[in-house]
Amino acid sequence: MQPISPASLLPADLAQALLLGRIWRDGPCVVAVRGGEVVDITQTVATVAELFERSDALDIARHAPGIALGSVQALLEQALAAPAGELLLAPCDLQAVKACGVTFAVSLLERVIEEQAGGDAARAASLRAALQTTLGGDLSALKPGSDAAQRLKQQLQQRGAWSQYMEVGIGPDAEVFTKAQPMSSVGCGAQVGLLPSSAWNNPEPEIVLAVNSRGEVLGATLGNDVNLRDIEGRSALLLGKAKDNNGSCAIGPFIRLFDEHFTLDTVRQAEVSLLIEGADDGFVLEGASFMREISRDPLDLVRQTAGQYHHYPDGFMLFLGTMFSPVKDRGAQGGGFTHHLGDRVTIASAALGALVNEVQRCDAIPPWTFGVRALYQNLARRGLL
Repeated sequence: MQPISPASLLPADLAQALLLGRIWRDGPCVVAVRGGEVVDITQTVATVAELFERSDALDIARHAPGIALGSVQALLEQALAAPAGELLLAPCDLQAVKACGVTFAVSLLERVIEEQAGGDAARAASLRAALQTTLGGDLSALKPGSDAAQRLKQQLQQRGAWSQYMEVGIGPDAEVFTKAQPMSSVGCGAQVGLLPSSAWNNPEPEIVLAVNSRGEVLGATLGNDVNLRDIEGRSALLLGKAKDNNGSCAIGPFIRLFDEHFTLDTVRQAEVSLLIEGADDGFVLEGASFMREISRDPLDLVRQTAGQYHHYPDGFMLFLGTMFSPVKDRGAQGGGFTHHLGDRVTIASAALGALVNEVQRCDAIPPWTFGVRALYQNLARRGLL
């Protein structure tokens, strides 16, 4: 594997990108990246969640005074040279971390395969072919909750082919679940974790929206919704075990704030690429997701997450889902893909940069110990409360 270039982690139009992140300087610090230069603005806003609650959040990110820390490329060089995850943190803090599932036709197909395979990867290839014949047509053209979707549901129920994943894939209600606890996400350069008991797993490259308590979307970043296919495939009731483990949620490297150069329409048209590089076998897998193929608009997913019945006083980060479930064989023919320890996963999009993480066991990577209580103790000691 080639060394990671700091420039490759940054937006292609860095000079006009307004970025927000967190780094460790005697504790978590909020930094703004303006024209490629990093400024620590923690004296103005102690947490990212606090900034997003301010009506002048964009103005603060652009103009608040702070400590100049040099170029963002130099910062990333330091971060890549430091022990994994010790300098560059996930760019969110107090926010809940939510995720949407089955928002692309391809991911719908793969979730149904997991369910019918009962977690057995060896059955995936034959099930995939059978399901494509059964479903027919292009599910990506089907609007969830529409009359056409309801007719397809009735047809599949009559044929005994309906699935709980189809319910959230083409039904009126989106799947929204809690991916990780506040403060538990790891950042770019950190290790992500797999349960030792999982033998069929994969990364899920996604765009992640940053939303405040009022349901306002303020920016976007990249995320890896690490997925244990065999465990969720055994039972959808094991979703928590399959999704929320030590180091199983990566977000970063920075949140790009919406402004005149970067909007929700940029997200709607984004391409998200995935590169998996094996450290032990030279395996390489590349793929891409196109946000224009998402079945539910990002704002619809935000509305289904927060509103009259669901409140997030500290805001939330929302994974929008992925269309990419790797199926390239890595070993026996028909065995499909699964991670090897040491894999390097790169998730990239031109306007957001790249999120890079190394795959290890969740019991072998550093444990999560710095939670909300520790954050406020640290902020109090530094006189920031």
